[in-house]
Amino acid sequence: MKEAPTAPMPIVLGIDDLRPLPRATRIARTSREGIQLLEEHRDSFIDELWLDHDLGGDDTIMPVVTLMEEAAFNGRPFRIGAVFVHSANPIGAETVVRSLTRWSYRVQRATA
Repeated sequence: MKEAPTAPMPIVLGIDDLRPLPRATRIARTSREGIQLLEEHRDSFIDELWLDHDLGGDDTIMPVVTLMEEAAFNGRPFRIGAVFVHSANPIGAETVVRSLTRWSYRVQRATA
């Protein structure tokens, strides 16, 4: 008997310094790790990307946002089904949503 093909496991990435993000298949805890995580998945379709604005100390998600903006500007946006911004910082979260929406990423505020 032949086995039925299985659907590929969704890629759900999270960048957050504290939350466990149980749906995530990989989690980065700093913006530097977040950039590395996105670069590792550069040629893959990312089903969901969960972003927190404040990443501890002076670190924020903005270097990751800049990477995504530059990729879109250069005509090679990251292929992401949905970006969820779950930050407790309303001003920072709105900045992320506005910045990424401008480059046609599908972004929404969410709770993690």
